[in-house]
Amino acid sequence: MRAMMILNEIRRRARHVIGPFLGLTAVVYFAYHTVQGDRGLLAWWRLNQDIKQAEESLAQLEEVRDNLDHRARLLRPDHLDADMLEERARLMLNMGRDDEVIVLRPHS
Repeated sequence: MRAMMILNEIRRRARHVIGPFLGLTAVVYFAYHTVQGDRGLLAWWRLNQDIKQAEESLAQLEEVRDNLDHRARLLRPDHLDADMLEERARLMLNMGRDDEVIVLRPHS
């Protein structure tokens, strides 16, 4: 009889606790996924970092492309730059004059 009274008391108190417990569990679940989920704050932060790196890489590549475009324009037949032609000829033929000093440097 005493065990039955204790069991009824536990059930009565559990009814008052179960709602707030489920609510707290739902809040914790959604808070966790807001931060850690596939579309959470940390994923958003990582994506922004990737975008910044890609933009920096794009800026560097555009600078290289612009430099190459400029050099290519100097070699066009309608507007041939004599210095550029001489530089390319020396590079392609691997030749120089006797009075010149050649300084080799690695390509960047």
